[in-house]
Amino acid sequence: MSRRNGRIPGYLLHKPSGQARVIIDDKHIYLGSYGSPESQEKYARLIAQLSLRPASRDTLAERVSSELSINELLVKYYDFAKSYYIKDGEPTQELASMAEALLPLRRLYGQTLAAEFGPKALQAVRQHLIDNDICRGVINNRFSRIKRVFKWAVAEELIPSSVYHGLQAVAGLRYGRTKARESKPVRPVADLYVAAVLPFLPPQVVGMIKLQRFTGMRPCEVVLMRPCDIDTSGDVWIFEPYDHKNRWRGHHKQVHLGPECQAIIAPFLSRDSEAFMFSPKEAQEWRMERRVAHYRASRKTRVYPSELRAREKAKAARRKKTRKRPPRDRYDTDSYRKAIEYGVVKARKAGIVTPHWFPYQLRHTHATEIRKLYGIEAAQVTLGHARADVTDVYAEKNMEAAIKIAKEME
Repeated sequence: MSRRNGRIPGYLLHKPSGQARVIIDDKHIYLGSYGSPESQEKYARLIAQLSLRPASRDTLAERVSSELSINELLVKYYDFAKSYYIKDGEPTQELASMAEALLPLRRLYGQTLAAEFGPKALQAVRQHLIDNDICRGVINNRFSRIKRVFKWAVAEELIPSSVYHGLQAVAGLRYGRTKARESKPVRPVADLYVAAVLPFLPPQVVGMIKLQRFTGMRPCEVVLMRPCDIDTSGDVWIFEPYDHKNRWRGHHKQVHLGPECQAIIAPFLSRDSEAFMFSPKEAQEWRMERRVAHYRASRKTRVYPSELRAREKAKAARRKKTRKRPPRDRYDTDSYRKAIEYGVVKARKAGIVTPHWFPYQLRHTHATEIRKLYGIEAAQVTLGHARADVTDVYAEKNMEAAIKIAKEME
């Protein structure tokens, strides 16, 4: 029986929320506002269902699953996601993206029964995102994540399968058929603008930029380079990152490093084989040395002994002081992008006109160049894509060929 010691589960008040609730098999089922006719009706219906027949715990859980709210479902899913979306003991970006996607669902339909969430409700969530000026591509990505939660809930037998099948009928937003704004496509960055920023950046960031430009690596791959991941036995070195975007699919990634790339990374190989090659700590030391050298070169008066003593005292104080955020052993994609933004700002202050650009544009620049010189298949191999249609997103079409054909057809 579902009763404890022959007693019927009571109609209880949840003081923090002001809702009525009933506890059945250690499950807290929320019924709505305490004392309201709706909550009392739900309570009576549950008790009547329990009294129909004695049931095992599993059968009972299946029956009361219809009373599971969206909030309760999201709590259960998050407990699963914390252990699923994890890599090398750390949560992945997908966990944060999933939390962001589920936020409007929780705000708009948190108290709604999960079994009653249907296509119209999902469309309302979509309209909420459109009204908040979210671009079409992001809306579709969040949509797929919301559907993924209900698919998981069906697999766990928490909701009827009909709920997920109904949500599948709601298609993603199509280009030109929605009021949602379109995001600007990522374009290649001109080499002129890349060269304008390099003099204002430390050697570590310059090295990553040049490597990306010559290889088309993703930012998340270049920041992870270590000497132990590079095979230097051949004329062309091979870098195999220990972590990359498609590692979870069982794919292997190799980046081929020619003479130009070998010259770029040569100064960073003289370190522990498992240490990261591009270190923010070393970049900070480079900045400090450059600042001191600039100060000494611009100074015209002699340095007095008291000044030297004060300088050493200040240096010792800086060593003892613990920074709130000390430099890390390696760059991540965010700090790499911010370093480039810093270089762009410095270039502009120096009077050099250059637009803001970010690391991923270097991958597009490389892909466009390879496609122009060697064709789409070569660009696909270089970027490591499984399908050529994905490469189309990165490699701009060779419009010069189209112009030449048009002239010859006149």
